[in-house]
Amino acid sequence: MKQLAIKGIIPPVITPMNPEDESVNLSELRSQIERQIAGGVHGIFPFGTNGEAYILSLKEKEEILEATVDQVKGRIPVYAGTGCISTRDTVYLSKRAEALGADALSIITPSFALASQKELYDHYCEVARHVNIPIVLYNIPARTGNKLLPETVAKLAKDVDVILGAKDSSGDLENLKAYIALTRDIGKDFAVLAGNDGNILNCLKAGGAGGVAGRANLWPGTIASIYDCFMAGDLEKAQEAQDAITALQRVFRFGNPNTIIKKAVALMGYPVGDCRRPFHYLCEEGIAELKKVLDETRHLS
Repeated sequence: MKQLAIKGIIPPVITPMNPEDESVNLSELRSQIERQIAGGVHGIFPFGTNGEAYILSLKEKEEILEATVDQVKGRIPVYAGTGCISTRDTVYLSKRAEALGADALSIITPSFALASQKELYDHYCEVARHVNIPIVLYNIPARTGNKLLPETVAKLAKDVDVILGAKDSSGDLENLKAYIALTRDIGKDFAVLAGNDGNILNCLKAGGAGGVAGRANLWPGTIASIYDCFMAGDLEKAQEAQDAITALQRVFRFGNPNTIIKKAVALMGYPVGDCRRPFHYLCEEGIAELKKVLDETRHLS
């Protein structure tokens, strides 16, 4: 199996789109990747939730991953989001991602139909049989309708060699801590990542490995410093960086966080377009509040 230290701040990079036809803008994607790397992030995650994986075609995902791997050129790990609703499709996309040069896979739970914990366990075991790069489990029950319980995460971590991490985007700090506690002594390094930006420092303090941070699309340097300062033992500066990114939370009451983050990047002057319809709308009050937040945080990098 490919060796990889799963750690740090890993942005789920947005997928820039051309406004005239919503096609993927690979040139701007490369620019956004360079911006992230310049900010000091520790990995890059194409077609995650903030990358609109749910609405991209297979061909688009392959093109995005090819461009990402080519642009990164091994400087930081590339985590490919390959989770699909069916096990068969997840196996196919995971194998393709490995062939295209991904360093690791982030596999979201299946969605729409309710799955038992046994079905989720069997799903991940089957996908793992077909790849030889690390897998990071991805729990985001508010979006998928399926919660990956801490006990299931622990069993997968113990039983499957290539399953080396889990991202918890439930927003439930106790669930995140349970992921960490139940995988701490399993006989191998297992990385738990916060999927909620507000829990990055809490995750690190509890023994986690970092975070997959959507707001790094706005402020890669500031969010990367949460991890860097923590690892350097400067908890005060780590807390300052963590607190600095909270202002965006005010805007989330107006709409989909993905939509808000992408609009924020566009308002910062980058030609990334909107989220693909129908998930593109932010009311005028929301836009005004977003502009206010961006003005307040203009000192962040």
